[in-house]
Amino acid sequence: MRSPLATPFAAVFTNEIRLNTKRIAPYFMALVCAGNGLLWWGWGPAIGRGWAVNSDAFIAGALPVYSFLTLPLFTAVIMADPINRDFRAEIIPLIFSKPITRAEYLLGKFFGSFFVLACGQSAFVVMWFVLQAVPKQGVVSHGVTVIPFIKHFLIFVVLTHLTFAAFYFTVGTLTRNAKLVYGSGVLFYPLIIAYNLVLLNNLPSQWASVLDPMLMRWEKMEHNRGAEYFNQHIVVYDADLIINRAAMILIAAICLTILYRRFVMAERSSAPENFAVLNLSTAEARVYSDSESLPGTGLDQLSTPHIRVKRFLSNVAIPKVTRAVPGIRANVDKLIGAVAIELQLLRAERSLIVLVPFIIFFSIFELAFYRVAPEISYSATYATGTANALLLFLLGITVFYTSEAMHRDRELKIVPVLWSAPIPNSVLLFSKYLSTILLTLSLIVVVGLVAIMVQLLRGHTPIDVAAYFLTYSAVLVPTMLLITAIVMVLNILLRNKYATYVVAIGTGAGLLYLYSIGYNHWLYNPLLYRLWTYGDLTSGTILSSRLYCLALSAVCLAFAHVLFERKS
Repeated sequence: MRSPLATPFAAVFTNEIRLNTKRIAPYFMALVCAGNGLLWWGWGPAIGRGWAVNSDAFIAGALPVYSFLTLPLFTAVIMADPINRDFRAEIIPLIFSKPITRAEYLLGKFFGSFFVLACGQSAFVVMWFVLQAVPKQGVVSHGVTVIPFIKHFLIFVVLTHLTFAAFYFTVGTLTRNAKLVYGSGVLFYPLIIAYNLVLLNNLPSQWASVLDPMLMRWEKMEHNRGAEYFNQHIVVYDADLIINRAAMILIAAICLTILYRRFVMAERSSAPENFAVLNLSTAEARVYSDSESLPGTGLDQLSTPHIRVKRFLSNVAIPKVTRAVPGIRANVDKLIGAVAIELQLLRAERSLIVLVPFIIFFSIFELAFYRVAPEISYSATYATGTANALLLFLLGITVFYTSEAMHRDRELKIVPVLWSAPIPNSVLLFSKYLSTILLTLSLIVVVGLVAIMVQLLRGHTPIDVAAYFLTYSAVLVPTMLLITAIVMVLNILLRNKYATYVVAIGTGAGLLYLYSIGYNHWLYNPLLYRLWTYGDLTSGTILSSRLYCLALSAVCLAFAHVLFERKS
């Protein structure tokens, strides 16, 4: 009898897990979920009410809210692309030449990705479980709890996102468009809010709890009976919840059945992709399609054969760089062309579709939904609040996209092509630096415009655009210049983007901890994390620290340029 671990389904399942272990998204998701667990444990709704954070009732009440806040976006990111990656790698004919059925392949890819998703989501309850052994003033805990964490996590989180995962997986596979799935993940929030306001609010409470996919309306605890009752209350799953969960499983099965029936069409080979031939024998760069004949431009003089770069890698047209006399003007033209390519590559990043709305929403969340007490003016308060909220998001974006840009050429195996081009090292290096800076500046501008709109909608006038400009230019812009330069140096020194992630995140977490306990002098806190107010900007007292930040940026860039050398 053949072992279950030796089946084609098991092979696809385990291979999908291995592939996901090499992506940054699962680790980022687990880090965010664990951070949420830490915040909810030590600073959540249980604090000050006497509720035990490991009581059965509190766990069951908190998990549906946790499932709603950020997990739909992570579900879309993980489940959008498993099948499409195989099509892009052009290994589908090889896979289906093996003795494997469509069902084994599809279910193996689905459950492999979903297993990774569930493991990342479980970081929240794992953090809560570990923190049971950590005493903290104000946090009530009754012994060590195990079963409620597992039971409620499976019911309130895993089964909810099983349905979402099946839907995203089906849409992404049949449309071959991961961006559509990411857009669906972003649209989930306005759609679910409208669904609750328009439909569920007008139904009886029993029907509303049955039809609520997030189970946020299913609540069987009486909070007004005191903390002692709440902490001893045992949550019992009633018929409403069982029907709700059964319906979610049925919807997931329907989505996967539709995928199975329609994947026959998805298997058919599509028209061959267009390829581009990159001519780098002269200073002129031009793109040729496969149907065009190659003119005699000296490409045959290169020691390497014709370089074919798949258009889908970036979907960019390489700008034409005219011949020019070597000098500053020629190098500036090359730098502009290289920055344009890097920006188009960034525009093709599917992750931005998810990250940008996510960052904008959480940057203005507090100002949009809570009372705003102006310190100097409403505009100053809005600018300060968005700058503080945006800072940590910008740090994460800078670390991720700078590292991706520094290693993209090597991963696509086009480094020999680029290094054979008649351009200086500074163009190759600073184009990546400037493209990341322009990305962060664009995000800063968008968040500022959204904050101004929110300020107008809430009637907090007048609008002082100068307050926004002063805050962002004095606090965020120098910080981004420095962090991007530091990350570039780390990538050049470590020569591995995952090692860079570990070092950058670990160093950042350590510094934030030191800042939080009082070690936050501006000499080793050039970001001015929790060191400034709007009054410091208007008085000019932080000018010296900003000049210090810019000087460090220049030193890091010079260091990166010295270390960044092309092989002969």
